[in-house]
Amino acid sequence: MDPLAASMPPEELRRAMAKLGYKTHGDLAEAIGVSRSSVSLWVQGKVGVPRPVAMLIRMMLAAQRRNF
Repeated sequence: MDPLAASMPPEELRRAMAKLGYKTHGDLAEAIGVSRSSVSLWVQGKVGVPRPVAMLIRMMLAAQRRNF
């Protein structure tokens, strides 16, 4: 998937949350500075993940995979 894609499908968001260790919508919301209800709507696919948020989550995944 193109890392600059406009959004992120709910399945990708759920996988990213698991890989990053966020067990609840509230955990992810607190980490990225959004409301828990926003995360819930994204996970359910009712609202698209905003592009900046999708990019941030993909960067968090990329940083986690790097060996520092």
